[in-house]
Amino acid sequence: MSDMDDERRPSPEAMLKLAQAEEAEAERGKLKIFLGYAAGVGKTYAMLEAAQERKRDGWDVVAAYVESHGRPETDALLEGLEVLPKARIEYQRVFLPEMDIDAVLARRPQIALVDELAHTNAPGSRHEKRWQDVAELLAAGIDVYTTVNVQHFESLNDVVVQITGIAVRETVPDSLLDLAAEIRLVDIPPEDLLQRLREGKVYVPEQAAFATEKFFRPGNLIALRELSLRRAAARVDEEMRAYMEARAIPGPWPAAERLLVSISGSPFSERLIRTTRRLADELKATWFTVYVETPGGGRHEQENRERVWKDLRLAESLGSQVATLTATSVAEAVVDYARSHNVTQIVVGKPAKSRWREFLRLPLVDQIIRLSGAIDVHVVSYEPVEAGKGEALSGRRRPISLTGYMASVAMVVATTLACLLVRPFIAPTNMVMVYLLAVVLAALRLGLKPAILTAFLGVLAFDFFFVPPHLTFNVADTQYLITFVALFTVGSVISTLVSKASERAEALREREVQTSSLYYLSRDLAAAADIETLVEAVVRNIGESIHAKTAVLLPEGDRLEVVASSRGLKHDLKEMAVADWAFRNRQPAGQGTETLVSAGFLYLPLQTAGSCLGVLGVRLKKDADYRSTQVRRLLDAFATQTAMALERVQLSRQAEQAQILQARENLERALLNSISHDLRTPLVSITGTLDTLREKVHTLADESRLELLDTAWEEAERLNRFVGNLLDMTRLEAGAIKLKKELCDVQDLVGCALAALERRIGERRITVLLPPDLPLVRMDMVLMTQVLVNLLDNALKYSSPERGIEISALVDSGRLDIEVADRGPGIPVQDLKRVFDKFYRIPVPEGVRGTGLGLSICKGIVESHGGTIRAENRAGGGLRVIVTLPIR
Repeated sequence: MSDMDDERRPSPEAMLKLAQAEEAEAERGKLKIFLGYAAGVGKTYAMLEAAQERKRDGWDVVAAYVESHGRPETDALLEGLEVLPKARIEYQRVFLPEMDIDAVLARRPQIALVDELAHTNAPGSRHEKRWQDVAELLAAGIDVYTTVNVQHFESLNDVVVQITGIAVRETVPDSLLDLAAEIRLVDIPPEDLLQRLREGKVYVPEQAAFATEKFFRPGNLIALRELSLRRAAARVDEEMRAYMEARAIPGPWPAAERLLVSISGSPFSERLIRTTRRLADELKATWFTVYVETPGGGRHEQENRERVWKDLRLAESLGSQVATLTATSVAEAVVDYARSHNVTQIVVGKPAKSRWREFLRLPLVDQIIRLSGAIDVHVVSYEPVEAGKGEALSGRRRPISLTGYMASVAMVVATTLACLLVRPFIAPTNMVMVYLLAVVLAALRLGLKPAILTAFLGVLAFDFFFVPPHLTFNVADTQYLITFVALFTVGSVISTLVSKASERAEALREREVQTSSLYYLSRDLAAAADIETLVEAVVRNIGESIHAKTAVLLPEGDRLEVVASSRGLKHDLKEMAVADWAFRNRQPAGQGTETLVSAGFLYLPLQTAGSCLGVLGVRLKKDADYRSTQVRRLLDAFATQTAMALERVQLSRQAEQAQILQARENLERALLNSISHDLRTPLVSITGTLDTLREKVHTLADESRLELLDTAWEEAERLNRFVGNLLDMTRLEAGAIKLKKELCDVQDLVGCALAALERRIGERRITVLLPPDLPLVRMDMVLMTQVLVNLLDNALKYSSPERGIEISALVDSGRLDIEVADRGPGIPVQDLKRVFDKFYRIPVPEGVRGTGLGLSICKGIVESHGGTIRAENRAGGGLRVIVTLPIR
């Protein structure tokens, strides 16, 4: 192979990227976008033509939502296609038609036709936007054909406003365009479009006249057409670059650009975000959006906090990677983040502060430029119209509270009165320290601005009351001017330092609260050994840390069930449906999201790298907290830790079950070996005896033939007892034995047991010691006879023929004790309790056979009577087994 071939071979990174893209495409449905520049260019018509071609090729195509607007040529293309019924959403007593996404998911076609991608769904729908419905269909593996105009893309929103003067409210994220497997540009010349408009093929005549006057101007259409052509060309260029990279086609490869935009929650942040998106598109670059939260950021008014949340979501929908940072210096945090993420260009807004404020504090742009080093900085300017709009918006800020300033005036008055009292005893210059003390107290208690006011008023009061000439602002000694300047400067500096220290302490306190909350939760989760303890720990910790109502929902079969929740918390069918959607789609839903916002909870999926294990539902005290970045980050951390703990418990349970299965397999293997031996032995004896009788039936003497028959009989009887014991054990464990209690005589019980073992006893000596006044006892005669037979059989097997067996009974304290005692070898002390376990056998003398079920069956029958059974070694050797039954 030549060196030229090696150079043209795709790199491993390119091959991996291509493989990952193909794998992702295989799991998701494919999106085909029919892109136009205005209504009436023929997007729906082109989509239906392509759908008919697919249907003729054998594809399963359904019209999930298609708007023909009454055009006959469009309706004709719908013929032959399956049209799904539309959902009817009631809103303000009016039923609005919408796409029935559940019907599409249940139908699961190969291709779904969804018109008007940028459409806003009726309130009460699952998703706020139709593009979110399309995203869910794609995630379910359904291919989607859809239509959209170029002016509906988020990154071009402000550009369209500049071109047409009309703000487009219905927008879709540009990430959908990047996600599309194919983009088909539907284009006609503006002259033809205007002709169609005049002919009534786009709008009715009244609407057509209004549209021509406002939107469908030739200049507007030409500019929008250029935008659509450029957007489609950029997509083609991107596909060409991907093709060259995957196949190692040589070409110029410049270093990759990475952009970063910093937002502050101002009205101009949207323009910054859209500008950065366009720059990123032109440079084919990855871009980031950061918001730096300073220690005093938590004191921002609610309007600004909600605007920051909205801007971050906008950037995320446009394809940006978003991050929220916490730092004391915005410029340092932005530059540090840029360097750590290899950012090459930073986009910031032009400062809008007045010159005197810039003199007091260096603008953020200048700070970033000084710290940026080799990183380029783009400064985006604002138009006067937008600036006026921004001032109007900023003018709606919350009114400044006068409480702090009034308190600063009161502190100056109190300080002046105190100085007047001690004026005869100290020099005026020493009173400066008292005013400085008031400034420090104001900075600690009231904040920065009231403290500066305290310093300013303190200078005036000191001059008016204590500097000659008194009760005037005139200064006889000009050296006091230095004192005034020093007092105000030192007071301002002290105020600033104390205020910053307080803000940093507040930020550290908040961070400590979050860290401690996560620590306590992780500690409780680590100690939880089962699901119940784990979910209770989650509900308790979240409730204590952020004072929220919490519910944990885990899958039970095909549906979610609430396994733990805060006291008094209930979930109706609507809330369960939202939680189920979040679980199945692995995306947040409910309050604070863009999906199913009418829900009363925020639902976060508990997902790990492998699967989704459940849903965490949270109801916060304030609606504004749903959009707080701090609260959301904390909830995300709670959900992540909960998911990891659930996975740990499940893995631990699986490992335990695997160990149990292994132990069960080992036990079953041993039992099979034992049972097969115990079954084979009597069968071999019976088979051998019958074979001998069959072959030598005429040559055997009568005595030998009877002896063989007796042997076969005994083995068959032993086999019958063994199988009977197995069946009895199975019935006991299944609870299938029903007691038939009646008053029975203990003497009859002993007699029945001895009669059943008459052949086994033979010449063995059995001693029966029963008091003559034994009362009748309520028991199941048949089952208790079996107990006594098993005990006697056990004694016969383990004791020598020369030693006798004793059966005795005794009534004591309202109970009957029946004892079977022998003079065998006894049982080791450590095995006295285990002898009643299934299949447990102690080392036995040679020739003694058994299954280890007899005593276990005795225990089950006795305990079903409400009694007990125990074994004890006898003094002098031997074993006694005592059965205790209640008399009443």
